[in-house]
Amino acid sequence: APNQPSAPPAIASQSGGCGVAGGRMTDTRRRVKVYTLNEDRQWDDRGTGHVSSCYVERLKGMSLLVRAESDGSLLLESKINPNTAYQKQQDTLIVWSEAENYDLALSFQEKAGCDEIWEKICQVQGKDPSVDITQDLVDESEEERFDDMSSPGLELPSCELSRLEEIAELVASSLPSPLRREKLALALENEGYIKKLLEIFHVCEDLENIEGLHHLYEIIKGIFLLNRTALFEVMFSEECIMDVIGCLEYDPSLSQSRKHREFLTKTAKFKEVIPISDPELKQKIHQTYRVQYIQDMVLPTPSVFEENMLSTLHSFIFFNKVEIVGMLQEDEKFLTDLFAQLTDEATDEEKRQELVNFLKEFCAFSQTLQPQNRDAFFKTLSNMGILPALEVILGMDDAQVRSAATDIFSYLVEYNPSMVREFVMQEAQQNDDDILLINLIIEHMICDTDPELGGAVLLMGLLRTLVDPENMLATANKTEKTEFLGFFYKHCMHVLTAPLLANTTEDKPSKDDFQTAQLLALILELLTFCVEHHTYHIKNYIINKDILRRVLVLMASKHAFLALCALRFKRKIIGLKDEFYNRYIMKSFLFEPVVKAFLNNGSRYNLMNSAIIEMFEFIRVEDIKSLTAHVIENYWKALEDVDYVQTFKGLKLRFEQQRERQDNPKLDSMRSILRNHRYRRDARTLEDEEEMWFNTDEDDMEDGEAVVPPSDKPKNDEDIMDPISKFMERKKLKESEEKEVLLKTNLSGRQSPSFKLSFSSGTKSNLTSQSSASNLPGSPGSPGSPGSPGSPGSVSKSTSQMAAITTKGGLVGLVDYPDDDEEDDEDEDKEETLPLSKKAKLESS
Repeated sequence: APNQPSAPPAIASQSGGCGVAGGRMTDTRRRVKVYTLNEDRQWDDRGTGHVSSCYVERLKGMSLLVRAESDGSLLLESKINPNTAYQKQQDTLIVWSEAENYDLALSFQEKAGCDEIWEKICQVQGKDPSVDITQDLVDESEEERFDDMSSPGLELPSCELSRLEEIAELVASSLPSPLRREKLALALENEGYIKKLLEIFHVCEDLENIEGLHHLYEIIKGIFLLNRTALFEVMFSEECIMDVIGCLEYDPSLSQSRKHREFLTKTAKFKEVIPISDPELKQKIHQTYRVQYIQDMVLPTPSVFEENMLSTLHSFIFFNKVEIVGMLQEDEKFLTDLFAQLTDEATDEEKRQELVNFLKEFCAFSQTLQPQNRDAFFKTLSNMGILPALEVILGMDDAQVRSAATDIFSYLVEYNPSMVREFVMQEAQQNDDDILLINLIIEHMICDTDPELGGAVLLMGLLRTLVDPENMLATANKTEKTEFLGFFYKHCMHVLTAPLLANTTEDKPSKDDFQTAQLLALILELLTFCVEHHTYHIKNYIINKDILRRVLVLMASKHAFLALCALRFKRKIIGLKDEFYNRYIMKSFLFEPVVKAFLNNGSRYNLMNSAIIEMFEFIRVEDIKSLTAHVIENYWKALEDVDYVQTFKGLKLRFEQQRERQDNPKLDSMRSILRNHRYRRDARTLEDEEEMWFNTDEDDMEDGEAVVPPSDKPKNDEDIMDPISKFMERKKLKESEEKEVLLKTNLSGRQSPSFKLSFSSGTKSNLTSQSSASNLPGSPGSPGSPGSPGSPGSVSKSTSQMAAITTKGGLVGLVDYPDDDEEDDEDEDKEETLPLSKKAKLESS
């Protein structure tokens, strides 16, 4: 192309030599928006870019290319097919079908750019650029194509009452063939045929000629299916549209005609909440309402084959809405009057309701705008003071007005949450907490009268969007996340948690009806989101206000979904593995309500049972030492009989291992010695690893850890076994003394314990000693007596697995984890293949 853009080489080479008119990507003449028609017959925006036309070698023909203005990526590459029907609409739109059920549209910023591309398309197809549509020869048989090409055009019968049946048959027979549809449409346009048909319609109605009216219905319906903008413009003109609707009242399949015109003229009233001075705008609003009514109510539901034939009708409505929003937005006096009346205390309730409904519809129309236009639209509304106006409206008593205001607020939050956040932070400097916009939203959520809380669910979603750090901005000067979350926790969080705190003052919820439970579940859902996405703000709030203890009161609710919400909140906190939270949980004994709920649930296999077991399993698998010790020391007596899963016995095993490591820190070093003895390496590798080990900074090691350098000199078996034998003897002595440890708290209060912990030398302690000893990698033992000292050097890896099997009771496991101990063994095998220096570090950690 002569106007090669000065683009980076990668982009230039991809473009295949295509140039944008004017030679630069910033040329607004070729600036376009790409749309595709989705399954719901709505236009989807695919992005903004610049269009060019050039020969593409890969496609073997002239093609349209659109490159994104943001990064130069290819948004569209479409060959200009000689047989594809392209339509030019409203001077700045080109619409075509790329394949069956795949429609595309280019919306140009300027008419000049649209005309240039249209000329290129017409040039490829050999058409005069003055036409609004090019011919389509797709799906034609050769014979039919020859017949149609041989005749210059389609000749319509004269428009007379006696020939209506012939006209209806001609229209019906033309619809299956794209070429005949095209010729019929051109004939209808050129001869002003539609207006003549509508004159006959008046005659038929006057004569009550039902047969003629039925034929007219079929003819007009067929003209709709021709899918031509030029015909729609005639049919939807002020003088014709009501007669077209009249023709569609006489459906032959119905015994009685419909009264669509009566509804539109008498029932449906056009209300000008603010007088519209522009007659063109007023006419466009009337037209759009009526065409939408035709599409939704008058035309029969299109069949699968007819649906694609009404794409132009969808487009007509879509682009009309875009024009209406644009024209209203430009009328500053109109918007100024609208907001002035909305916020004026003198405005009566009925008028205010109409104003709010108009604003809601106005925002709904804005969804059809292209993103850059939508930016301008919401900026205009913001400058006009839409947020202060909404604040006034939300404070009113009228439920319908408040509901409409909530819908408008949702449009604003979804589009630009930062704009809303900025407004509420500014108003916090001038107003009390009670009348802040976010607090009004929270109060409406709490006071929702709907039994299913439909409105509250919507409002909770909006709050979640507002407090989501993912959509918060960070600039060089300030961080929106820090500022807004600081504001939210100071001014709004107490309003959100008020129902929760009011309902959990005792050991069980003071109100436990379904609606209250639903509301509390919603609040807990948002608090759980905060725990996951906010850091110190929510942590400080939970710990300072003792929120978790109050939430766990809801574990006693009769509504399972609410009890599970409370459990999920605690599980999210434990999942963070934060020692601040863990210390708070232990200090306040906050496993007590969970254990109580678990015991009350009994042997029922349900979601509550599985969720609680999963929480304890998480603590065991992640080896959260502080919580493991807390649970075993305080609640083991209540949980020791649960043997249908190995979770609690696994926790006890973890606890015992911790105590052994504390009592005898040399045990970890023995593991290293044993492995070193069993797996000899190449001498050079050992020397290298020793050098790396001794070069490691001692500060990396934790206090009290044993540093065991690897030894080249193999140790004798007796030397290795001696400390282990001594340890086993000490352990047996210790276990033979029965200990009784009283808990510091019981399940009903925090002062006196109600559980007795007994570590006897009976079956359970035997299990502990077996498991503990067998869990030491490389500890000696024989299959017959796990944990007992065997012959020197004998090592059994099956001992831990056996210990787990022997502890199983008669119950079938509900949520069993039979492979855990095997996984431990596999982990140990993996550890043994690590370099020695790394292995020793792992052992000591």
